Amino acid sequence: MAVSLDKVDLIILKNLLRDGRASFSSIAKQIGLTDVAIKKRVESLKRKNVISSINANLNPKALGFENPIYVQMRSEIGKNKDLFKKLNQLDCIVELHQVLGEYNLLAKIVVTDLNTAEKVISKLGLLDGIIDLKTLVVLSELKQSSVLPNVSLQKKL
Repeated sequence: MAVSLDKVDLIILKNLLRDGRASFSSIAKQIGLTDVAIKKRVESLKRKNVISSINANLNPKALGFENPIYVQMRSEIGKNKDLFKKLNQLDCIVELHQVLGEYNLLAKIVVTDLNTAEKVISKLGLLDGIIDLKTLVVLSELKQSSVLPNVSLQKKL
């Protein structure tokens, strides 16, 4: 069920999405409230799970990592519980999603080089419960955003 947000909440969210380090006082000046009121609003948004975290977006290339590799996996449903535990233990898997379609799992892998990628993918293929897998290597990132589409936020205003 969707959480009900008012205009003030939406302005706070837009500011934090643009800059997660935006100060409560700068947001408060824009809205015409106190920084304490904004702090309470942000805490309320966290309690409602509207804001799950505020974090830095790192550039993996600048840190010596290859472009991400997406791995689609088809698994045996009866073995998923143990499989999920094993997949979550691999620190090179930075995202893991259960999806609908021909493949039921999607993992985003970040590694330092393609030799390591090959070893990781081979290891994945040997995990008990993996039936089949397919890899997609990102050539270039054309768009990345953690922001919701403006249309959806504008409809709420």
